[in-house]
Amino acid sequence: MTSLYQIDSTHSSANFSVKHMMIAKVHGSFEKLSGKFIYDPQNLSKSRVEAAIETASISTREGQRDNHLKSADFLNVEKFPVMTFVGSDFKKKGDEIEVRGKLTIKDITKDVTLMMEEPSAEIKDPRGNLKIGLSAKTKINRKDFGLSWNGALEIGGVLVGEEVSIALDIQFIKSVE
Repeated sequence: MTSLYQIDSTHSSANFSVKHMMIAKVHGSFEKLSGKFIYDPQNLSKSRVEAAIETASISTREGQRDNHLKSADFLNVEKFPVMTFVGSDFKKKGDEIEVRGKLTIKDITKDVTLMMEEPSAEIKDPRGNLKIGLSAKTKINRKDFGLSWNGALEIGGVLVGEEVSIALDIQFIKSVE
């Protein structure tokens, strides 16, 4: 049976990490996300996800770096205030679900595959809302989306890695039919 859910943004997170100076990963998150999930566990071909993230909500817990990431060198949040993902191809792969879709950052759209855990069973929260949760992961090359700024290091190498790991932990509220 197909069910419609909305992202519960106060109980969800969109996190990322990328190598800094080729030695350690810097972690960050986006604070504002929204979207919907149409899910049919019996017939995954009927499932679909649509998500939007406000680019200005980026946080790496370091203001100067956050401001740089918001600038035209990276996300250009004034011109591109939202990035989106639309997934419509769901396939069971072992204990996970492969979700293929389109990720758009800075008006550049690329095919991306997320590996998603099976959504949890529905749970009723203290307010009577039915909720499910799930986690998903993927990796992208930031340069594929026009995020190409970098700096050379004196010792060789670069300041910012190209591969970005993305981890999503999302809680959904079932919509009233």
